[in-house]
Parts: sequence; structure tokens; C-alpha cells
Amino acid sequence: MGELIDGQWHRTGIETALSNGTLQRKPSVFRRWVTPDGSSRGNERGFQAAADRYHLYVSLACPWAHRALVMRNLKGLENMIGLSVAHWHMGADGWTFESGIGVVPDIVNNATRLHELYTLADPDCTSRVSVPVLWDKVEGTIVSNESSEIMRMFNSAFDNLGALPGDYYPMALREEIDAINARVYEGLNNGVYRAGFATQQNAYEMAVAEVFETLDWLETRLQDREYVAGDALTEADIRLFTTLVRFDAVYFGHFKCNRRPLRDYPRLWAHTHLLARHPKIRPTIDFKHIKGHYYGSHPWLNPNGIVPVGPDVSFDVVL
Repeated sequence: MGELIDGQWHRTGIETALSNGTLQRKPSVFRRWVTPDGSSRGNERGFQAAADRYHLYVSLACPWAHRALVMRNLKGLENMIGLSVAHWHMGADGWTFESGIGVVPDIVNNATRLHELYTLADPDCTSRVSVPVLWDKVEGTIVSNESSEIMRMFNSAFDNLGALPGDYYPMALREEIDAINARVYEGLNNGVYRAGFATQQNAYEMAVAEVFETLDWLETRLQDREYVAGDALTEADIRLFTTLVRFDAVYFGHFKCNRRPLRDYPRLWAHTHLLARHPKIRPTIDFKHIKGHYYGSHPWLNPNGIVPVGPDVSFDVVL
């Protein structure tokens, strides 16, 4: 997380601090779309879906990249869309592909640092460098670095090319899913970051309050249902899951979201376990990357870089 300024990588952190101590996330800048026939989407040009044309760059630590990776697996695109996995530690050079357990190097562009891809796509790029990145090998450019839109591309654009069946953004539920996504994003997905990176007490307390209001709302919502929208897995569950699976391991302590652990929410706890046990989702969970990144990459929050040994409950994956 950082920026390219005048062609050089500058470590500026994930957000821009405002005068009231709140942190504001900068928007993604590459917002083009892969579509079945290459047709445009709104004002953005389209890229035609094709096997072995696209490559996905992720971090296993990052919840935003994680949700794109989950959708790639659910749709069975592992052999159709290549993958590179960044090292969990983010230092002065941002995301890198230095060797490490679980790191998958960049065999497409031979980049050693993620920001090199942004420069390849646009030499004048000054955007925040983030994962995920969906790369087009034919045109040698970034299609998108917006995780929510990459999810939807994977959900449907490759259906005629042998993707697994399943619509995780069904037409009948789109209004409901959009409303859930909006509330979960503001109060929880981004809320934990607003709490963790707050620089003033009142901003922190407001963010934490919203985190737990959102968790309370979700716990009640799951009272008579297994999934948060409809009666089957949708993207709303996936977008929620990548925050919930990290909650007790990093957000509870590292981001000071410590009113209650997730395990004190029995329905949310069960929901998280349900998704974590899914055979297509379980391989995407890596607590070594998750904990190593958060506790090792934010020295202003954890100066000594000590990675805690717990929590003991691990959703049946190795901590």
C-alpha cells in the first residue's frame, strides 16, 4: 500500500489521514471490464473473456484480494486465469514477490514488486498500488484493480468457456445483495481499518461502534437463515467472510476492535466456519500470510513486529 509519484514508489500507507483523525480509502483507478464478448460496460471499454488471457495478482493477507481469489476458485477458473501471490510482508517497496512460503512469483511480467505492474500499464500512474490486480497478457495492461468488480467478472464472464455453474450475483437478489454489501463495507470491511488506523480517540471510538453495530445486525439477520441473502451462497457472504475470518486473528487485537471476539457471535461464528470448510474456499485461507502481514507491516501500530501465537481456534486451517 503506497503510491507511485513521478515514477517512484513512495510508502504512504493505506489511506490519507484527514484532520479529524479519520482515514479515507482512495478509490481504485483501473475500472475496465472483462465481458463475454468484449463489449463495453458503461463508459469503460471491454476486454473479451478468453482462457489463459488474464492473470490475477493477489496477497493472501489482503481481504480485498482474498474475495477475488475465492470467486476464481468457486467458478473453477484456476486453469483459465493464472495467479501470482505476493509476499505477506509489506515494507518500503510495498507488495513484493520475494521468496517465501506460499509466494507465487510473477511469471508473466517477471516483476519483483507490484508497483512495477502499475508503471507497465501506465508510466504516468500516480495511484495507490494495491491488490488484487487483473492483468491482460494480450494487451499488456491492467484491466482492473477493483476487487468487487473483478468478482463480478469472474462470476459470469467466463461461463461460456467452461467455468463452473453458479451465479453468486443472481438477478432476483441484486438489490438485496447491493444493500447488504454497502452496509457491510462501510461498517465492517472498511470499518475495521477506520478503527485500526484512526489517529484520534473520537474517530476510533466512532469506527469501533459502527463495527459492532454491523456485527450485531448481521447476527440478528442470521437468526432464521444460513446465508445473508437468499438461501444459497452469494457474493454478499463472500465479501463478509474475508473480514470475519480475520477478525479474531488480527482485527480484534491489532486494530483494537476488542469489545467482543467473533466467537461470541454464535451465528456469525457458525457462518464463518461454514464458508471456511467449503472445499473451494478453504485453500484460499492462509493465516501465516494474514498474521505475518498485519503484525509485521504496520510498525506504527506494532513497533517490534511480534506476531501473536493465537488465537487457538483456526477454522480448521493452520495458524
